[in-house]
Amino acid sequence: MKLGLGGGCHWCTEAVFQMIAGILKVDQGFIQADPPNHGWSEAVVVTFDPVALPPEILIEIHLRTHASTSRHKMRGKYRSAVYVYDAATGVKVGRILRELQKQFSEPLVTEVLSLAAFKPSGSQFQNYYLKGPDRPFCKTYIDPKLALLRREYGRVLKDKVEAAE
Repeated sequence: MKLGLGGGCHWCTEAVFQMIAGILKVDQGFIQADPPNHGWSEAVVVTFDPVALPPEILIEIHLRTHASTSRHKMRGKYRSAVYVYDAATGVKVGRILRELQKQFSEPLVTEVLSLAAFKPSGSQFQNYYLKGPDRPFCKTYIDPKLALLRREYGRVLKDKVEAAE
């Protein structure tokens, strides 16, 4: 199964989902949805095994690892969204978001949008965290997300993570 996930910097989102068991592939880049949300936004496309990693857990992790309740001024570049490839998946994701809303004190701003197009980031940005975890950006922004993952979702993490070629 494939879903697009947008919320914060795609370097951060890529790093988070590369750590999770059941994720088969993470493609980092930019996603365009159907109008009126057709501006390119930083995101990833995750290919995952829905038996090993139920969509409910994947989406919960997505919501917890970015500002999913904030309508900050950078939402055009960092749209909070779950991008789907078909209407049936969109309905299912909408149900999951409504159920997960109960765990948040503020309203979620995360939208369910159709994935119209995807373009990958340049090769120099792929596997950003895995290629340089000691970079200041990684220490400041990605490490806290990974610490949350280890603390709250340790049961779904991979034993070993390597950069894709």
